[in-house]
Amino acid sequence: MKARGPFCIRHAAADTFAMVVFCFVAGMIIEIFVSGMSFEQSLASRTLSIPVNIAIAWPYGVFRDFFLRQGRRLSEGSVMKNIADLVAYVLFQSPVYAAILYTVGASTDQIITAVASNAAISCGMGVLYGHFLDLCRRWFRVPGYYQSV
Repeated sequence: MKARGPFCIRHAAADTFAMVVFCFVAGMIIEIFVSGMSFEQSLASRTLSIPVNIAIAWPYGVFRDFFLRQGRRLSEGSVMKNIADLVAYVLFQSPVYAAILYTVGASTDQIITAVASNAAISCGMGVLYGHFLDLCRRWFRVPGYYQSV
């Protein structure tokens, strides 16, 4: 399930689309309903996150694929894939998320709460994002994904 060659336009486009859409929706829900940020703060955070997510989407996809390969060395099962998705998501996204929140003026308490909540919720979010990313890669006909539908 990997793209041919080191870079594939379809791969990068699918990863970017998935990252922007998923992080906008999930981030806003966490920021407003869990962290207590105002709608305006969250909208500012989500707006700032779009160019950031565009910039990190493909590198995250490569990072995630590395974790999936490492996980498959231990087990081919879906549980291992879910664990790899979770670990990759938390390790990559938490520092980026904290920087975005700091930039938009969230308080230290709000940042800690949002990042900790995101990490805790990532038990489901990382796995859910992994499935969404795989679906986007099939939609975009990324080599190695769309054939396996």
